[in-house]
Order: sequence, then C-alpha cells, then structure tokens
Amino acid sequence: MVCGVYHGGARAVLLAVAVVLVLGGAAQQLAAAERGGCDGPILLDKSSSVVSEKYARPNNNSARGYPVVDDVKAALEKACPGVVSCADILAIAAKVSVELSRSAQSGGPRWRVPLGRRDGITANITGANSLLPSPRNNLTTLQRKFAAVGLDDTDLVTLSGAHTFGRVQCQFVTDRLYNFSKTGKPDPTLDGGYRALLAASCPRRGGNKTALNDLDPTRPDAFDKNYFTNLEANRGFLRSDQELFSAPGAPTAAIVDRFASSQKAFFRSFAASMIKMGNVKVLTGGQGEVRKKCRKVNNGS
Repeated sequence: MVCGVYHGGARAVLLAVAVVLVLGGAAQQLAAAERGGCDGPILLDKSSSVVSEKYARPNNNSARGYPVVDDVKAALEKACPGVVSCADILAIAAKVSVELSRSAQSGGPRWRVPLGRRDGITANITGANSLLPSPRNNLTTLQRKFAAVGLDDTDLVTLSGAHTFGRVQCQFVTDRLYNFSKTGKPDPTLDGGYRALLAASCPRRGGNKTALNDLDPTRPDAFDKNYFTNLEANRGFLRSDQELFSAPGAPTAAIVDRFASSQKAFFRSFAASMIKMGNVKVLTGGQGEVRKKCRKVNNGS
C-alpha cells in the first residue's frame, strides 16, 4: 500500500500509467538502472541544471507516457504530499502493468515491490547514450551493459521477456529487413515468413518509420512465455531480442529454451529479476529528494 491510497483512487491512476507505459514500466526502470540507479532521471525535463535523458538515443521516440506519470504524481501529492517518489511510481507501474495482463487471462507473475526509493536531482544523457541497451546491440554488448549494474545472463534473458507485450516503431527493425549490418541483405536469423509480415508494415520506401508493431505477433497484449518460443522460431522483432538465441555459441540460448518450455520458470525468474533490477543503486534515507513534480527537481526552474 502506498500512503494508504494505493488500493483506492490512486490505484486507478496507476493502472492508467501502466497502460500508457507500453513496455510495462520495465523499460523505464531498466533505463534508470543502467544509468546508474533507480532514481527516476528519465522523467526530468531539460532545464538550466538538467540535460534531459528523454532525448538520449535509446529513449527518444521510444519512452513515453510522461503526462500520465504527472497525473499519478499529482494524485499522490494531494493524498500524501512528499511521501511517494517518482522512482517508486515507476516501480509500481511496472508491477501493475503485469497485473493488468492477468486480467487478459495471461496469468502474469506477481511480486512485492520494495518501496522507499528517493528521486535523483540530476540526469546523465551521456551515460544514457553509452550505457542503455540498444535494440541493435549484439549479445556481447548486452551482456557487458547488464553486468555493469550487477545483472547476469539470466537477468538479461528474463527482463528481455518483458517484450512479451508492447509495441515498437518500424525504424527499429528496418535495418534487419533490408540492410543488416550494411550488407544490403536481410538479417539471416530472421524467419522469412515473419520478415514478409514486417515488410508489409514497414516498407523499404515510403513507409511510416514511427508505425507501431507488436513485439509478440502471437499474443501481443498477454504476458506469457511466447516471447521465448518466438525466439526459437527466429521471430524476435529486435536484433537485441534474437541475439539471445541466435548469436553463435550464445550461453543465453539455453535460458531461452528453459523459459520457452516452462512459463512457471519464466514467471518465477521475472519476479526475482524485477526486484533485483529495481534495487540497483537506489537512493534512500536522506539521499536525493521526493520530487513534488516528476519533471523537475524541487529547487529547479
């Protein structure tokens, strides 16, 4: 319960933010973890003292839903001013978004969200550009970026499983369809039938690069193990997804196989990895602050 209102009116607002944060809040939380701590830096707007991470390459045209986060914060500040941080809002939104998938009869995992995070007072766009996972990263790069914040191969595969639901723009797959690694040819790990399906939505010329596509073509709004069975069939949307299974000698392939064969194993691991990721270098006690508005620090303009 968050300041006594999570199961009341504020819960409805948190449900709304979970819908808008299409990747279930997990992408937002990972962005914070990779930058160096789960302290809500991605929510800060540009100001005289902040260079916003919203415009970092991995976040621009990808992360969204900021106005709904503002509504959540306003509701909570009205109910219990200065208590619930923006960082905790993102962590709760991630949990609630998976609970919403349960209402779609997908049976998503549940976990208890540790609360009490404080908000950071700065952002680091340079770090976001260099440290955030990219949809075009190969497996070695993904492993290095996750390891830098204490997350191992199991965490990498598990948290990538958040792509079992959500949408992504054409611009993040067109290179795989037409010019993979500047070869002038498609990604050889991409299933031919799936490539044809994506090419219809994301044509080489004249298409809308911001058009949205389902990350999971089988059950796009359900939280289940289909992400992993898709990888086994070479139907991962992003290169960073398919690398987990198709990279030569990938140690992550066995983990993909395990989750593809056991939804229970995936759910159990997802809950554990979400807690682990959400505790990466958090601010607590007298560190940082609890922002009154998520878009700016308390003493900022």
